[in-house]
Amino acid sequence: MTLWIEAESIELRPNTTETDLQLIIRAAYRQVLGNVHVMDSQRLTSAESLLRNGDITVKGFVRAIAQSDLYRSLFFDNSSPYRFIELNFKHLLGRAPQDQTEISEHVQIYNEQGYEAEINSYIDSNEYIENFGENIVPSYRGSSTQTGIKNVGFNRTFAIVRGYATSDSSKAAKLIRDVAGNLPTKIAAPAGGSGAYSNTGKRFRITVSKTSSSGPRVNQGRTTYEVGYSQLSQKIQNIHKTGGKILSIVEVA
Repeated sequence: MTLWIEAESIELRPNTTETDLQLIIRAAYRQVLGNVHVMDSQRLTSAESLLRNGDITVKGFVRAIAQSDLYRSLFFDNSSPYRFIELNFKHLLGRAPQDQTEISEHVQIYNEQGYEAEINSYIDSNEYIENFGENIVPSYRGSSTQTGIKNVGFNRTFAIVRGYATSDSSKAAKLIRDVAGNLPTKIAAPAGGSGAYSNTGKRFRITVSKTSSSGPRVNQGRTTYEVGYSQLSQKIQNIHKTGGKILSIVEVA
């Protein structure tokens, strides 16, 4: 069972074929709607046509999805404000909120400026532009150390990203206690999953990319580690502290 793989960039490029465009559209729906199945009648056909014709960018298409009645009905109307904001971070920036300050900032944006302003605050941010630009579909970015992002963000992003087999239909906030209390977030799998983390006999293989220099030459290599469940969280922290980038974590036993 693969627990985490850094998502590959899906980008709209010049001379994109219709097949490639459909891949981009599906990836955008899957990311922004948190793996919720989209029926044909729910698709944003007008926004899709604008993207196809070059009248909007992928960023504009992402905005259209996040500001749609479908997104609002799924993640706002029946969810707590904390869950709504938590999912906006996940869907639009590809990470979990770092701390209570970030949550409070977005609560204030919504309360004072409204729903659309809250959505726009992610998509128009420097963070979004630096990571996805105009034509890259947002994706999860929690597995590597990033400038300005705390290491605790890995576990928090892991806690709300459960792979393509799960959806974000749950209405309960996942991180409210940890974020509000500035507490570390433990890695935990969904109850009843086939790879139950409560089984301390499980072992995991971590594949890491590391950069090393020898004189003027810079070398990029891969290293693998195999650890038990009890050592997993600490090993992840150590890898980040030493500048490694985690490519995947796979259950091996």
